[in-house]
Amino acid sequence: MHRHEKLVLKALLQDSGEVPHIASCSKLPEDSVLRALQWLEEKGAVRLASAKSTSYSLTQEGKSFLEHGFPEQNLLEKLSRGTQVGPEEKKIGIPWAIRNGWLEFTKEKEMNATKKGIDEHTRYSPRDILKKISENKPVSESDRASLDSLCKRGSVQLKERSSYSASLTEKGKKMAAGVGEIPEEVSVIDRELIMSRKWKSAELAAYNTDAPVERAFPGKRHPLRKLTEKIRGIFSEMGFEEMEGESAESAFWNFDALFQPQDHPARELADTFYLQGKASLPDSDLVERVKDAHEKGWKYKWDPEIAKSLVLRTHTTAVSARYVAMGGGEPAKYFCVGRVYRNEQTDFKHLAEFFQVEGIVVWEKATFCDLMGLLKEFYGKLGFEKIRFRPSFFPYTEPSLEVEVFFEERNEWLELGGAGVFRPEVCIPLCGKYPVLAWGLGLERPLMIKMGIEDIRTFYRNDLGWLRNSKGGF
Repeated sequence: MHRHEKLVLKALLQDSGEVPHIASCSKLPEDSVLRALQWLEEKGAVRLASAKSTSYSLTQEGKSFLEHGFPEQNLLEKLSRGTQVGPEEKKIGIPWAIRNGWLEFTKEKEMNATKKGIDEHTRYSPRDILKKISENKPVSESDRASLDSLCKRGSVQLKERSSYSASLTEKGKKMAAGVGEIPEEVSVIDRELIMSRKWKSAELAAYNTDAPVERAFPGKRHPLRKLTEKIRGIFSEMGFEEMEGESAESAFWNFDALFQPQDHPARELADTFYLQGKASLPDSDLVERVKDAHEKGWKYKWDPEIAKSLVLRTHTTAVSARYVAMGGGEPAKYFCVGRVYRNEQTDFKHLAEFFQVEGIVVWEKATFCDLMGLLKEFYGKLGFEKIRFRPSFFPYTEPSLEVEVFFEERNEWLELGGAGVFRPEVCIPLCGKYPVLAWGLGLERPLMIKMGIEDIRTFYRNDLGWLRNSKGGF
């Protein structure tokens, strides 16, 4: 038996209990006690029981909302009084007020509170939940949905804790009775002794420093996660905010809002995953503007029922369309790193599920030169010194270009992403402003090239040997 097992058995022979109590009796760290208990449980010497407990605490945002009110509440208050709306109400309050059905926009882009908003905003229950949490009071089951929403929003933090207790079995009692004196643990060579190289002196010459040892495999991040974090850092340095969206999206946001006709081949079952049920459409004015753009531009009768179809998003541009509409044309810079889904036949270079990276800039004074400058800066920060652009075509941008970077390892130019300016038929119905700059790239492709990988499925096979030996690419 391991020395820790013996100490734990002796502690349990005196008194059963939870891990902190056993740690105190055995004078071992709690993680060492738990590990020893798991070993003893496998040997049938102890019964190990676990219990989980949850607790909630307010984040810094939650404390601010408790003290000053939610931005969507403050927005409605200011609208009712006719006072100026602040930056927080614009950035956070407007999207949440629209989500709650409290706010609507006129054709002149003026904000008006709905009857629901006037009735509900003063008795907004999430603020009561924040107060209960701050006072360590229990939250009722009827408030569970609101509490979950606050956790997702980042206003409340959920903490889960597991506690363990143990007791000896009959076999364990016999094993504990047979444990004799336990010698003190032998101390290891002092770190300073190793660093100073004094261990090479004559009195320590008996240590064989050339003896083979077991190879250590410390934890490491997956190459895709590593690249994702690098890209997030680059966009943050460039002043972009991150967008988030759901994987299940309406055809309206995935296709129609991007001026893709309803008879386009990309909407077929052979290319897109459709889900059961129907999605709801946004406010009627926005739908009407998108409908007019399609009927004038493509010369066909636009069908709202097709737009309600529920799909797994085929690109993160669906998220961009939502944010352009929510922002109302206000200057902004956003990025998104998310999963997308295509009804593809899986092979060495295609997957049905993969990652896409997207960036957009909403600014009326933006130019095509600004777009190329941003792309050069982004790819430069990603480690590519030689970058060039060539004209291309994409369905919802005009003009459009492809970005090519020079890979020194392969001594060739390779295409890594597409970019362009959203067409007026996309921008004007969504936010009434033009232009919006946009670009995107696949996450896996540059990493495959950088790591010399020929098969995209390598990233998802959970090959422990490959993961241990991979250098991460970027």
